[in-house]
Amino acid sequence: MSILIVGGAGYIGSHTAKFIAQSGERPVVLDNLVYGHRGAVQWGPLVEGDLADADLIARVLRDHAITAVIHFAAYAYVGESVTNPRKYFRNNVCNTLNLLDAMVDAGVRDIVFSSTCATYGEPTAVPIAEDHPQRPVNPYGESKLFVERILHWYAEAYALRFAALRYFNAAGADPDGQIGEEHDPETHLIPLAIDTALGRRPSLDIYGTDYPTPDGTAIRDYIHVVDLADAHLRALAALQTGAGNLRLNLGTGQGHSVRQVVSAVEAATGRKVPTREVGRRAGDPPALVADARLASRLLGWRPRYPELSTIVGHAVAWHQRPRPAAAPR
Repeated sequence: MSILIVGGAGYIGSHTAKFIAQSGERPVVLDNLVYGHRGAVQWGPLVEGDLADADLIARVLRDHAITAVIHFAAYAYVGESVTNPRKYFRNNVCNTLNLLDAMVDAGVRDIVFSSTCATYGEPTAVPIAEDHPQRPVNPYGESKLFVERILHWYAEAYALRFAALRYFNAAGADPDGQIGEEHDPETHLIPLAIDTALGRRPSLDIYGTDYPTPDGTAIRDYIHVVDLADAHLRALAALQTGAGNLRLNLGTGQGHSVRQVVSAVEAATGRKVPTREVGRRAGDPPALVADARLASRLLGWRPRYPELSTIVGHAVAWHQRPRPAAAPR
């Protein structure tokens, strides 16, 4: 199969492209390289372009004989979504409509959609199961939920088959060291803590130390990026064998606090992580932990790398690699 990976030059998309290639299929990447990296596309062709270009999408589906789509492309900075919601709705929702319309017109039926636990908003119970109410508290989460609803109605009207994968905190790096997490700007805790340990940042801000958690800092469920890639391929296989449309959480079911992450980074690097305690960020819940039993039951999926020490260890190895001169994005 030729599988179109939209946003395949990004963090999770590039790991998924490698996983797909190793499974014997052909990944075709469509990415505008706004946040993705050209060097992360190593296992198939790269088409540089944007989902705003409906004609381009149609050509890619036709010229590469695409049989299925995995859709990662989205803006994903929560704070920015609050201050600039029109950017998020236009890109994450309107541009996704271009993709879905092109798929319907080309007869491509199967799509795995990168959704998020942000669709749940403030949790009323932890761990969070798929039947938890979806009440986003920011435009980013709202944009992802909007696409989930569009997928439902496109499935009803056009026989589209979809899997919406709601993952928690993607983390880690390719165990082979070929690709890893590289955002600009970086907002994720683990790479920020690693860069601080390696002396690339003066200190790490800890947002909130008065949460109702054992050590007062927020708790999150960290899922290895390779395990996410595995789940995407399994979800696609399930769609193609008649599993029906899927809405699944992806996480380990284990929560780790900010201080625990800092300790794991210190253990992996052998260096101290200087920290600075600051106030809570608006909208940050005390704990976000997945109930991912449904993905286990329906996909036969279980994380291969569930331990925080392993996730952090792979990330540290990536961040400590020798860095070549800056290449074009």
